[in-house]
Amino acid sequence: MKWCVLFSLVLTFLCVVTFLWKGFTFGIDFAGGTLIQIKFIQPIPADELRKVLVEVGVKDAIIQPFGKDEVIVRTAESSVEIKGLSGKIEEALSAKYSRKAFEIQRVEVVGPKVGKDLTRKAILAVLFSWVGMLIYVAIRFEFRYAVGGIVGVIHDVIVVFGIFTFLGKEFTLPIVAALLTVIGYSIHDSIVVFDRIRENVRKEGRKDLPTVMNMSINQTLSRTILTSFTTALVCLILYIFGGAVIRDFAFVLLAGVVFGTYSSVFIASPVVLAFDRFKTSRGRRK
Repeated sequence: MKWCVLFSLVLTFLCVVTFLWKGFTFGIDFAGGTLIQIKFIQPIPADELRKVLVEVGVKDAIIQPFGKDEVIVRTAESSVEIKGLSGKIEEALSAKYSRKAFEIQRVEVVGPKVGKDLTRKAILAVLFSWVGMLIYVAIRFEFRYAVGGIVGVIHDVIVVFGIFTFLGKEFTLPIVAALLTVIGYSIHDSIVVFDRIRENVRKEGRKDLPTVMNMSINQTLSRTILTSFTTALVCLILYIFGGAVIRDFAFVLLAGVVFGTYSSVFIASPVVLAFDRFKTSRGRRK
């Protein structure tokens, strides 16, 4: 247990360092700006596309490959006249290439105020989910179980955020939805373990709580592994065959299932034990 806690502390520290080092890469949902997705029959060099964009007044665009024959063009809203932008790009590309050589598939525009509002709501959604789960577990079980469950969930979110940031991926609204799904999955996994611990405590008593916890974890381990394996398998299939649009979403779910399973066994339960020991020692001092 000590080695697992140490591993989690080191991993969490590395993830926090990653946040400070690389920072977050926010998608258009949160940062605001314009997104244009273009599909080409034959891939063209990014430098040629950038020259076309400069001709229509887009000088600071970020060109990102999207699949084999598609690109995503991102630009800040204040840097270009948004009205008619897609039409100007279409005309410029038609002049340089055949009209049948490309297709503008989507155009998204998000203002800076909307982006800030979505960011605030995303943060509140995550925080409220934590608070709601803390209250539910505290009422359904005991406060020490609630603390263990929330610490495990926070660990999962930090680690998944850290991996996502390290890989340089963008945070968008679907990623927030995936994180909320991960939070729900992780706490559910922990509740299954907590329920067995509570049941065994009633049978065996609390004289040797570490032994009771170890026995409870072993009893639920096969269920946890099988459930997590089948869920992770579905997420892996989505990641491989779901296409570029859903790939990041599936990646977050896959990482969340793996670390959520880990935290429900090696983080949540040890925190419950540590909290129980702290409460007991504090009671003896009084």
